[in-house]
Amino acid sequence: MSKNDLEVELTILMPCLNEEETLETCIKKAKCFLDDSGIVGEILIADNGSTDHSVQIAEKQNARVITVLEKGYGAALNAGCEAARGKYVIMGDADDSYDFLHLMPFVEKLRSGYDLVMGNRFTGGIAKGAMPWSHRYIGNPVLSFIGRLFFSSKIRDFHCGLRGYNRASISSLNLHTTGMEYASEMVVKAELNELKICEIPTTLQKDGRSRPPHLQSLKDGWRHLKFLFMYSPNWLFLYPGIIMIVLSACIGLNLIIQQIRFNDIVFSIHTLLYFATFLMIGVNMVLFFIMTKTYAAYNHFLPINENNLIYRLNEEWFLLMGG
Repeated sequence: MSKNDLEVELTILMPCLNEEETLETCIKKAKCFLDDSGIVGEILIADNGSTDHSVQIAEKQNARVITVLEKGYGAALNAGCEAARGKYVIMGDADDSYDFLHLMPFVEKLRSGYDLVMGNRFTGGIAKGAMPWSHRYIGNPVLSFIGRLFFSSKIRDFHCGLRGYNRASISSLNLHTTGMEYASEMVVKAELNELKICEIPTTLQKDGRSRPPHLQSLKDGWRHLKFLFMYSPNWLFLYPGIIMIVLSACIGLNLIIQQIRFNDIVFSIHTLLYFATFLMIGVNMVLFFIMTKTYAAYNHFLPINENNLIYRLNEEWFLLMGG
C-alpha cells in the first residue's frame, strides 16, 4: 500500500448499475462533503455491469471506478470494500435517495470506536413516495423484528442502504452473499462477532431515477428471510425440535397409561404411533441443530467458540467424518 493510500481516512462507496440519471448528483454531493469537512477521502464507484453512461459520468467526475463482474448488490459492495483505501467506508445507493452531504454523524461515530454505524430511516424520516407501503409497514419491520429476535440485536432498520463501517472490522467477517441479503449478513455477522454497533437517524428521499428499482420485493424478501433462518439454527431446528419432543413425550406417556377420550373421539394406540413419529422427528431436529452449529463454526459462517460444549463434543465426530 502506498503512502497516499495510508492517508485516506474515508472511502465513500456507491454500488452502481445503470444510474446515469442520479450518479453525477451523488458524486458531487459526496465531493462537497469531503471538501467542507476537510476529511481526506475518496469516492469509489463499484460498477456492476452498467450499459448506460454511468462509468463515463463517474470518470468525468474524477471518481475512482472498479468493474465488478459478479452480479449482485452484495457482490458489488464486497468488491468495493476490498478495493477501498480508506480506514472507514460509508456505503450508500447511487440513486440520490440518501444525502451524501450529511455524513459527519457516521464519521464521528466511527472515529469514536464503533465498527458499524447503521442508518435508521424510520427515526430519521421517510419522504412521501420514497418507500412502498408494503416495505415500510410490512417487509422492513417484520424482517428487522426477526433479526432482532434471532440475534439479540438492537438494530431497528436492518436494511438501510446508508451505513458506515471500519473496513478492517467488516473485512474480518468474510461476508460472502452476493444479493440484497448482504444488508442482513453484515448486521448478523457483526452481532455474532460482538462488534461495536450503533444506529443514527437517516432521511430517505424519493430516488431520482425514472426506471424501476433493482429490488424485487418477494424474491429479495425471501432471500433475506432464508438467510436469517440459515444463520439461526436455534430457531430453525432447536426450539421446534424441543417443543415436538416435550409435547410428543407428554401425550405419548399419557396414551401408554390410558386412552384419551373427547366425547365420541378416542385416542389410543394409533395416535400413540403418530406421536412416537413426532418424537423421533423432534430428536432428529435437535441433532440437526448440533450438526449445523458445528458445520457453520468450522466453515466460519458462525464464530468459533472453543469453550462451547456442543463445539467440543462434536469436534472429534466432525473430523472423523472428514470435515
